[in-house]
Amino acid sequence: MLTTTVLATRPDFRVTTVRCRDDHTRWSQTEVRADYRLVLVRRGRFRRQAAGTAAEVDPTVAYLGVPGEEERFAHPAEGGDECTSISLTPTLWAALAGEDARPARQSVYVDARLDLAHRRVLASAHTGDVDHAVTEELLALLAATVGQAVDGAVPTGARPGRDEGPLVAAARRAIGEAHPASEGLLPLAELLGASPYRLSRAFTRELGVSLTSYRNRVRVGRALDRLDAGEESLATLAADLGFSDQAHLCRTMRQYLGHTPTALRRLLAPKSR
Repeated sequence: MLTTTVLATRPDFRVTTVRCRDDHTRWSQTEVRADYRLVLVRRGRFRRQAAGTAAEVDPTVAYLGVPGEEERFAHPAEGGDECTSISLTPTLWAALAGEDARPARQSVYVDARLDLAHRRVLASAHTGDVDHAVTEELLALLAATVGQAVDGAVPTGARPGRDEGPLVAAARRAIGEAHPASEGLLPLAELLGASPYRLSRAFTRELGVSLTSYRNRVRVGRALDRLDAGEESLATLAADLGFSDQAHLCRTMRQYLGHTPTALRRLLAPKSR
């Protein structure tokens, strides 16, 4: 029996946990998918057959699938298995691998760094910040995977010698002005005419912090302004500043300032002499 849980989804990607609790050594019926996808195992193992070749998939070996590919699966591991399936649109795939690029190999070796990148994606999914935190961690994971599986792939933004100052400045303006596109890394990249991977890498190179951290810094500053001005409703504050909910606002402010909004309100209150 297969069960799926969607961890994060946007028009360009979907991150899903897939659990199989059945043990069956025989191959399943042929399946044909219409998406690009990266599948990483979190527990157990299974077998995948595509293009006439069978591969063992476990926590040390992931696989990349492409649209129109015929595949079959067998789940011989006792106790079942659990994996993370990341589905991509052709547009996002092309931004990472290049136009019309296809994997040169099915299997991708999951070294310790790739394992950590996978875990960071899963951790970020619990923050509620899909448009920035999840997207940025996901792009790092995908870039590392695609670079291993697609011969000659150089994600836009990994090429040396490019002056990224103007791009970062334009992104900072959009975030500072609360442009609607700045609510997500992907729409912001589209607004600026850059690939999302290039924009994400540019921020780290130019400012020493991730785009997500920079945007959160700006939002925390706005939250302080509102609290200083007497804002009473944390739910309203969270909604106005683009946090997923009040809890997300509180977690972020504690992370960046070491205090909850309630404690900060007291710290900002005028002191009587």
